[in-house]
Amino acid sequence: MMKKLKESGLSKEEIVQAYRHVLMGRRLDERLWQLTRIGKTSFNISGQGHEVGQVAMAMAFEHEKDYFLPYYRDMAPCLVWGMTPKDIMLGSLGKEDDPSSHGRQMPNHYGSKEHNIISHSSTVSTQYTVATGVAYGAQLAKKDYVTLTTTGEGSANQGEVQEAMNFAGVKKLPLIFVIENNGYAISVGRDEQYASEKLSDRGPAFGMTGIQVNGNDFVESYLAFKKVVEDARKGFGPALIEMMVTRLTSHSADDDHSVYRTKEDIENLKKNDGLLLFEKQLIDEDYLTREQMKEIDAELKKEINKATDEAEAMPDPKAEDILKEVYADN
Repeated sequence: MMKKLKESGLSKEEIVQAYRHVLMGRRLDERLWQLTRIGKTSFNISGQGHEVGQVAMAMAFEHEKDYFLPYYRDMAPCLVWGMTPKDIMLGSLGKEDDPSSHGRQMPNHYGSKEHNIISHSSTVSTQYTVATGVAYGAQLAKKDYVTLTTTGEGSANQGEVQEAMNFAGVKKLPLIFVIENNGYAISVGRDEQYASEKLSDRGPAFGMTGIQVNGNDFVESYLAFKKVVEDARKGFGPALIEMMVTRLTSHSADDDHSVYRTKEDIENLKKNDGLLLFEKQLIDEDYLTREQMKEIDAELKKEINKATDEAEAMPDPKAEDILKEVYADN
């Protein structure tokens, strides 16, 4: 049973804005798949099915001062944090004005210095150890910011993750660790990934709160993150949240999930689509009508079309600048 939207304490305007972010994440992701399939971009790794929990997560932070170290499925929370559809398009198309890396990284490596979003390595989960450094900096400098970092449940079994959580627990850092558990490490199901019942149970082992939330329940997710962020800001230390979500697509544009998921499993995925569940809840609780949702959808598609056209028209990086901003100037 999902919590009522009014239990969030958010205004109607904030709830509707949350929906806009969720829908923008979905529609923009769909556009990136289209561009990949027609050869205009080289790669995409999707967050479809994660968006409701991701937006709820991001809304619990103060984006002007808090830091975010995302992983490759986190386009929707990066939009909440302040990145624009054009920023995302510039990165996917590898353009010089891409804020993540000026076109020097793979797509889906989100970053924005302007918005305190720190881009990650293609080596999965190394953002966890970097996040401990960012959070330790806040503690040493006595600054009032909280750091958020995310990864998937397959990547959560990397050694860096345990090292990061151990250090954060010892130092009581203002840091929120998130595992977005969609049940698959590429093609490997959760039964072959870890033996514990819940990955959130690892939190107490490192001296921090561990919570599992339903990522399709906007309010449950938002309230859980709101509490741990408030506690971290008060000096109570880090937390681990395991967010249960659904991966609606193949692992990436280079994968075919029909090889390891049955036809019935794939057909049933839509039943657990957080976007559809969120829309039903918004209608049932009188936040939006279906007609209003269609109007919002049309607005967002228009914005995405504009972002796509503008990004495609931007210049590519120059070959002679390949090492620019890779190494520090003397």
